[in-house]
Amino acid sequence: MPLTTTVSMLRKAQEQGFAVGAFNVENMEMAQAIISAAEELRAPVILQTTPSTVRYAGTGMYAAMVAALAQEATVPVAMHLDHGDSFALCAQALRSGYTSVMIDGSKLPLEENIALTKSVTAMCSAGGVPVEGEIGRVGGKEDDLESDGGYTIPEGVALDPYLEQLEQRKETGR
Repeated sequence: MPLTTTVSMLRKAQEQGFAVGAFNVENMEMAQAIISAAEELRAPVILQTTPSTVRYAGTGMYAAMVAALAQEATVPVAMHLDHGDSFALCAQALRSGYTSVMIDGSKLPLEENIALTKSVTAMCSAGGVPVEGEIGRVGGKEDDLESDGGYTIPEGVALDPYLEQLEQRKETGR
C-alpha cells in the first residue's frame, strides 16, 4: 500500500486504544526489519529519520526506499522527519515525499518557535501532511540534540519558562 500520513493511523490508535511505534531508520535493512515486524504484528508503523540521518543519505533516498517498501507492505506505513531543525529541511522532506514532519524550534525563544512552527504548518497543510511542533525541552540526548533536563517533575513544571510564557499567552489571549 502507498505511504500514509500519521493522522489516520494515530486517530484509529486513539479510538481503539493502542500505540503506534515510531522507529528511526538509518538503512534499508533496518527499514525492512521494522516493516516485517509490523506486518507480523499486523500493526501500523512510522519510520522516521533525523537531521543527522538525512545528512548521511538525503531525504530523497530515504523517502524513495521507504515508499518502495510500503508499496509492498500489508500494513499502513508513514514516513516521518523527526526533530527537523529548520524550515528548509522540512521543505526538503515534504518535497521528497515524507508524510509527516516534526519541526523542533525548542532552542528558539517561544515567539520565534511559534512563528517557525506556523510557517512549516502552512507549507505542509497544503499537501495534507501533518506537523508536530516541539515546545519546551525533553531531557536526554536524541540525534545531535542534548538537554540537561531529566524526567518531568510535576512540581517543577511551573518553573519551566516556556510553560510560564504559554500560560501567560493563554490567560491574556496574546
